[in-house]
Amino acid sequence: MTDKLTSLRQYTTVVADTGDIAAMKLYQPQDATTNPSLILGAAQIPEYRKLIDDAVAWARSQSSDRAQQILDASDKLAVNIGLEILKLIPGRISTEVDARLSYDTEASIAKPSASSSCTTTRASATIAF
Repeated sequence: MTDKLTSLRQYTTVVADTGDIAAMKLYQPQDATTNPSLILGAAQIPEYRKLIDDAVAWARSQSSDRAQQILDASDKLAVNIGLEILKLIPGRISTEVDARLSYDTEASIAKPSASSSCTTTRASATIAF
């Protein structure tokens, strides 16, 4: 007998809307999406502490300004969690960006350049910060 999730896969693409990497391992979605609240939730999980430490260290290396470090660390943490998720799914991940940039194309394009160079590529997906 197949479970409901397996049955559902026959008709649609399963997309996980979470930052919980353990859930990704368990449910094996095709694609994933994250947003700031999901990243915050994932950051509370002790196993992900190394991702936070890496984000903070990277942010400190980019700027001496505390406010900028916080912004950079937040962006880098989203990238770090996204990279972990990409190790588990065959498809793509969508990461929500700062809502203040939603209707500002120029600022959206400038943001990655302003945050220095943290780039990774997998298949046709590129994340640059």
